[in-house]
Amino acid sequence: MKNIKPLYLIPPFIFFILAIIMFIGLGRDKPNELPSAMIGRYAPDLTITPLSSLPFLDKTHLKSPNIKIVNFWASWCAPCRVEHPNIQQLSDLGFMVYGINYKDKAPQALQFLNSLGNPYERIGSDEGRTGLDWGLYGVPETFIIDNEGKVLLRHAGPITNKIMTNEILPVLTNQ
Repeated sequence: MKNIKPLYLIPPFIFFILAIIMFIGLGRDKPNELPSAMIGRYAPDLTITPLSSLPFLDKTHLKSPNIKIVNFWASWCAPCRVEHPNIQQLSDLGFMVYGINYKDKAPQALQFLNSLGNPYERIGSDEGRTGLDWGLYGVPETFIIDNEGKVLLRHAGPITNKIMTNEILPVLTNQ
């Protein structure tokens, strides 16, 4: 019998390690959920600029004594268009909804709001710094902030009817 060279053992060893990692990943309760270090912490500072003459969002608004929703969105983002009616519904239900327009051009952002409606009580424009500070994965992304300014929930991706019913409204109504 020939001697097996040690280099031939490397690929099966790598495959074995990867299989273990994937098996562990499959065992997670919510495999599509992206972890957030922000939960339970105070919302980070805002380094945003005004979007035209719309009411401006600043840090004091995040510490106001009521529950708030902060929605990162962009006009170039197709899922943002999909979730927009649900963001409007949250505003119509009386929840304080703040918008942060992410890496967008002001004329396109304003056109988006003019055509679909503006559900945001206050709004600002972010070139990327605030998104980094908040741990943004992309847009749309939504955060629920409590009456002290702490993050209660983070949802990456569009808010669908199912997510609205099962995740967002339970957090909002239990506060």
